[in-house]
Amino acid sequence: MDRLDGSAHLIIVSDLDFTMVDHLDPDNLGLLRFNAMWEAYYRQDSLLVFSTGRSPTIYKQLRKEKPLLTPDIAIMSVGTEIMYGESMIRDEDWEQYLNKNWNREIVTEETAQFPELTPQSETEQRPHKVSFFVEKIKALKVIRSLSERLEKRGLDVKLVYSNETALDVLPKGAGKGQALAYLLEKFKVDGKMPVNTLVCGDSGNDAELFSVPEVYGVMVSNAQEELLRWHAENARNNPNIIHATERCAAGIIQAIGNFSLGPNVSPRDIRDFQKCKVEIFNSGHEVVKFYLFYERWRRAEVAKNMQTPKLIFFPLGTFVHPSGVEQPVNHCIDVMARLHGDKQGTNYRIWVDRVSSAQVGSDTWLVKFYKWESFGEERHGCLTTVLLSSKANVPDGFTWMHMHQTWLEGSEPKDQTTWLF
Repeated sequence: MDRLDGSAHLIIVSDLDFTMVDHLDPDNLGLLRFNAMWEAYYRQDSLLVFSTGRSPTIYKQLRKEKPLLTPDIAIMSVGTEIMYGESMIRDEDWEQYLNKNWNREIVTEETAQFPELTPQSETEQRPHKVSFFVEKIKALKVIRSLSERLEKRGLDVKLVYSNETALDVLPKGAGKGQALAYLLEKFKVDGKMPVNTLVCGDSGNDAELFSVPEVYGVMVSNAQEELLRWHAENARNNPNIIHATERCAAGIIQAIGNFSLGPNVSPRDIRDFQKCKVEIFNSGHEVVKFYLFYERWRRAEVAKNMQTPKLIFFPLGTFVHPSGVEQPVNHCIDVMARLHGDKQGTNYRIWVDRVSSAQVGSDTWLVKFYKWESFGEERHGCLTTVLLSSKANVPDGFTWMHMHQTWLEGSEPKDQTTWLF
């Protein structure tokens, strides 16, 4: 919440499964396109919020499986848990608020009377969420009867049915929409109300997000019938909610352009940065641009021309490998020449996360970020620190003076000889 000094230019609040993450896209290209756009143009002055039905346990599991960025805020367990930053610090005030007229024991007693309900895994049973599977044909009858029984027991609850299979029993004040409204009120109290908020979803448990006042909304093209039906019945005439023609993360990018919320061309969609100049001059864009070039270099998607790396790097600069070995940049450029095309025809990908920068001189910036590489089932990452200079050596760009990398815990590869930059 405190990463930005003032109001966020944009807050994106996105569901994960089949909204930000397309499980039918094995190469994760839509997600990687969003990642590059976010780190290049938005990370420095905007906030990313994931709002998911997943518990913290299986949310962390998804992060290991997919190239997800680190959000500023994570709303989990269908809006019953709010956590901040990489350390996932819990919002205990929110959880105290949800205790009002909530008794988990009574909920479990009453739901046990319905043989139609199959409990979800133990990881998905949370302090303010009791979760089941129920067949679509039986769902409506169960929901009506269960609601009446819980009301008679004096509980204020909410039953959320989504994906035509999942039923969650929550406190009345919980839910993705209420959690977002709570966060926006906190921003308002702190004098940091965001300039724009974009909510993104695909299923029934996302509907509440679109009910929050004064937000823009996108239902991705693959949105389920339950969400489209809710929209037709409740928000058909709202011009600030669209049904995208693109799937998942690509639909989010489309909405940014549709509502003119900021840049909506991912650097991944730019094949030649020399021919396609971007009117943005910042360290985040520079870092994203370089690692896209390096990925394409390894995949032989750019010609073997050493002019670009020699132009980017300060000839007397140094590179400290994550192993701790310090190497002159000129040596690294020679190694880079030999690596051209060594990942050709593979699913080798690079992305960066949590790019932050501080100006430390009139023309120098210290930039920190996580750099990740994936190849097959392997994924490796390091904390990277770079000193950039904006002196005239590189037109419309930066000179990379020095680079230092440290392995992130448990992410170093067995063979470190081809790890570069």
